Amino acid sequence: MVTFGRVRWALLILANVPFAAVGGVAALWVRGLTLNLSASVGFIALFGVAVLNGVVMIAAIRALREDEGLGVREATVAGAASRLKPVLMTAMVAAIGFMPMALSHGAGAEVQRPLATVVIGGIVTSTLLTLIVLPTLYDMMERWVERRRGSADEI
Repeated sequence: MVTFGRVRWALLILANVPFAAVGGVAALWVRGLTLNLSASVGFIALFGVAVLNGVVMIAAIRALREDEGLGVREATVAGAASRLKPVLMTAMVAAIGFMPMALSHGAGAEVQRPLATVVIGGIVTSTLLTLIVLPTLYDMMERWVERRRGSADEI
């Protein structure tokens, strides 16, 4: 909330956390791994990346609305398009960086595999949903706020 000054934008960014959790849990299930301390640490790292991507997306959209005076829909589409590469690069760095850990079979693999599996699985779903669902939710929320302000002005 401190970064953006609005609770609704902070909550919107925090919506990325369940997006990421779904992918992490699904990846553990697909690989037949259990939720242990190592996987829990992976969730913490994953949530950090998911929130960072959400901040990057919302900040870009807000900058377009405030600096260039674009409407909600135009700023949402342009902001999502302009942040496509940064969000994908963040996801790719994390996924590729954890790949050796996810595929390891040597000493310490029982600790490394769940952590890396959670991060990689969560990054995939979080990135897709950050690029598609988050801008859509932002658009819906801002239109709803504008409609409420408009009906309050009529009274």
